[in-house]
Parts: sequence; C-alpha cells; structure tokens
Amino acid sequence: MRKSVIAKFFIGWVVLLLASPAVLRGQLEMPPPETAVSEVSAAVPQEAVAAEPEAPSTDTGDTAWLLVSTALVMLMTPGLALFYGGMVRRKNVLGTMMHSFILIAAVSVIWALYGYSLAFHEGSFWGGFGWSFLNGVGMEPDPYGYAGTIPHMLFMAFQLMFAIITPALISGAFAERMKFSAMLLFMVLWSTFVYSPLAHWVWGKGGMFRFGDDGAIFGALDFAGGTVVHASSGVSALVLALLIGKRVGYGREPIIPHNMTMTLVGAGLLWFGWFGFNAGSAVSSGGLAASAFVVTHFAAAAATLSWTLAEWIARGKPTALGAVSGAVAGLVAITPASGFVTPMAALMIGAAAGMVCFWTCTSLKLKLGYDDSLDAFGVHGVGGTLGALLTGVFATTLVNPAATNGLLYGNPGQLLQQLGAIAGTWIFAGGMTLIIAKIVDVTVGLRVSEEEERSGLDQTQHGESGYNLEEASA
Repeated sequence: MRKSVIAKFFIGWVVLLLASPAVLRGQLEMPPPETAVSEVSAAVPQEAVAAEPEAPSTDTGDTAWLLVSTALVMLMTPGLALFYGGMVRRKNVLGTMMHSFILIAAVSVIWALYGYSLAFHEGSFWGGFGWSFLNGVGMEPDPYGYAGTIPHMLFMAFQLMFAIITPALISGAFAERMKFSAMLLFMVLWSTFVYSPLAHWVWGKGGMFRFGDDGAIFGALDFAGGTVVHASSGVSALVLALLIGKRVGYGREPIIPHNMTMTLVGAGLLWFGWFGFNAGSAVSSGGLAASAFVVTHFAAAAATLSWTLAEWIARGKPTALGAVSGAVAGLVAITPASGFVTPMAALMIGAAAGMVCFWTCTSLKLKLGYDDSLDAFGVHGVGGTLGALLTGVFATTLVNPAATNGLLYGNPGQLLQQLGAIAGTWIFAGGMTLIIAKIVDVTVGLRVSEEEERSGLDQTQHGESGYNLEEASA
C-alpha cells in the first residue's frame, strides 16, 4: 500500500508540472536585464559595481574556473558517500552510500524542472516559476547579474551541486534505520520546500536575508552556504534523529565504523572538492577566488589539529576519525566566511570549530542522549552556525570591498544581522522538517522494522551486500 502511495506521488508530481498552465501557454518570460552586480556571496560575481557598466559578456577564464569548480563540488557528494559509508556497520554500507548517489539524480531532475527557478528567479519568499524547465537559462550571462561573466547555464549547474550535497548531508543523522522510500520522498519534499526557499532568501534577488537587497529583513553575509547548506541540513538532521529515534542497541551494543580507510579517502575528497565549493563561489577566477581558496585550506588545517588535540587530551589517544571529523568541521565553519576574512582569521575560525564541534559530538550528544548516527548536526549544524556567527566578527572590506566589516572592524551591527539570519534558518528548516517528516511517516513510514534493522539495510532495502569476499575467494 505504502509503495503505491510513493509511486503515485512521483507520478502526480511530474504530471502537475507538465500540466502547468504557464508551461502549456508558453508564458514563461525572461525578466528585463539588470546591470547592478555585487560580490558578496555565491550568487554574485567578483567584479565591483561600475558607474556605467557595459553589457555583460562571457569571460573564458572565469568560465573555465567555474567549470572546474562545478566538477569539484559534484565530486564532493561521492566523497560524502565514502565518508559516511565507512562510518557505518558493514551491513549498511551500500544503503548509506546509496543515499548520496541517488540524490545526485533526484535533485538534478528537480533543479531542472523547477528548483533552480524557485531559488534564483526574482521573488520574495521564493523565486517563482519563471525559469522552470530551464526556460531562458542559456549560454549568455544571466539577466540578474548573479554571474555576469559566465554562461547562465553554468551558474545554474554550479548551484545545482550545492542543492545536491545539502540533503545528502542530512542522511548522516538517520543512517542505518530509515526506509529508502521514505528517504527519497522526504528529500524531494525537503529540497522543494526547504532548500530552494532558503537559497532564495540568502542569495536570490528579492530574498529576505540577502545582503545589499533593499527589501531584506536581515543582510546576512554567507559566501558559500553556512546557513543555506550547513545550518539548514544540520538542524534538519537533528529533528529527524529525534523523530526517528535511536538505533536498535544504541548505548548497549558496540556500534563502530566498519572501514575507516574508506572514511579517510572520503574526507580527502571532501577537502579537495571544497576548494570548488568556496573558491568557486567567487564566480570568477580573480583575487577573491584565490583568497577563498587559501582561507578554506587554513581553516580545515586548524580544525584538524584542534579536534585532534582536544580528543587527545580528553580521551588519551588521537584517532583518525577525530582528525577527519575536525577537517570537515573546519571546512564547514569557513564556508560562510570564505569570501570575507583573512587567512589569520580563518585559522581562528577553524581552531574554534574543531573544539566546539568535538564537544558537541561527544559531551553534548552523550548528555542529551540523541542518536545522530554520523554527527550531521554536531558537525554541520553547529559548525555552520558557528561559522556564520564568526563571519559577523571577522568579515572585512579589506578582503571584499563590496561586502561590509564585522565586529572586529568596527561594525557590531553585522553580528546582529548574522544572528537574525541564523535564527530564521533554524526555525524554518527545523519546523518544515518536522512537518515533512510527519507527512512521510503517515504515507510510507519513516523507519524499517527492528528485524530489518538487525539484518541490515543493504539486504532488506536493496537486496545486495557491500562485500562478497567469501564468494569471490571460492
């Protein structure tokens, strides 16, 4: 019964889109071009605003860098699959990796049909359907000035890779116990009703949190997704972990990673891909991209060391799992700040992220007793929130003249702007996640049975095993 419900949902979803009156009548129109541009986030170009700008034209250097960056960010999702896959038990490795892999396909289709339009077309709550089916998204620069020197189609593809990895991050919270059908249905709804609106609020023209937008409630600095990607996914992960409940045997039976070498390889791919994530968000190949590249690396390095040191002191031994977790925490924390801070500030942000996220994933998690399987909340929710706050402290126009200064450079008001955007993200993402999860639970059910969980999701959800070593050697 529940399988028929999910099948009907996806069929109805496609039919509804295809039957849209605007599509049938061919009324999807391109808005008039805008000339003003800014360089404060992933949704804006590098060059400063000119008094009388020329018509935008494609720059081959910028285009080449964004093509590379798009590929780097795409690589992060398979990297995440390895990172998460190594941390679960052997019987769940394929099921866990499948979460990330299937989302590459599902979110790509959503983005082409309507997701990109909802996120980046002009609007208030979200952008509307003016660019649905990629109508008007071609090889010329976009008409809003998000990316004035690269093809609009490339900007769309670059943003797609962010839309893919964000819901994949959430899957770390419910690893080893959620139905595959429920996961897929939840992620389709979450991408539509949480990610696209949040991306629009922070980066889209007319967005409620967009820095420099006259109609914004809060002017948040978020260069590459501290609120949009990490805080939203982390808070949603916590809500799901609490709603689904703990894994069978959690706290009573040993639940340990089955392949830490896989996790280390995944972490390395994430670190590598993050250069495209942050430096690519300059949407050009100039100095701002170079600055974002450098601070990304330094923050990750500092966080790796601070987590390792904290763990060494607290537990007597430094672990590989701790080192890679620290690296990811630093990468998360620097993401919103990467286009606004100096290398020395990046070291401080990374060091803070390593220690705070270590405390969250160990002491706080143990005290509160929730089962966030792979610490999606502890690393992404807390790390993204911390990074967004510290952006309001360390941001400086010496790095990005088109942005603004933070607390340390004489502008305490920006910290309040960051706080407002973070609070809005937490409330919206958490509340919507609860509603969507309840809908999914009623329709297809969120959790596998206890028997299926003990057998493992690889066999019960996919009819496969991650390792068939005995058969191979026979």
